[in-house]
Amino acid sequence: MILDRLDQCSRYETIHPLFAKAFEILRSTDWINEPPGKRAIIPDRLLVIVEDVDGRGRNAARLESHERFLDVQYIVRGEESIGWSHISDAGTPVEVYSAGKDIAFFNGVPQAWISVPPSHFVVFFREDTHAPLAGDGPLRKVIVKVAVAG
Repeated sequence: MILDRLDQCSRYETIHPLFAKAFEILRSTDWINEPPGKRAIIPDRLLVIVEDVDGRGRNAARLESHERFLDVQYIVRGEESIGWSHISDAGTPVEVYSAGKDIAFFNGVPQAWISVPPSHFVVFFREDTHAPLAGDGPLRKVIVKVAVAG
């Protein structure tokens, strides 16, 4: 997992072949005025999801993991709270992995809670389970889905 400010993202661009493109999109788009929704930047390899959502609180947030895509979650407005656990400590899957949705859910409790303020991003790798939307209040966030295979 990585947590940092967007203006520091260049230090992470060499970790994955698509990170440079993902961070370029995050830096160059006016996310305040971008309409919500999902769009493919590079089909099946780089996707962007813009969300206007309300936090569910820690008790309603569920640990999830992905196998095909890494998550780069960027906070535009509001403050996100996300639970985190290594996948080996996430407990038993309560919804087995769905290849179509690229998601599995776990019954474990997060080992840590991460506050992600505006203009910050967090990267979740395959071994990072995460429980998003654990805060309260309205939130605008952008999720860049980056194919593991690059």
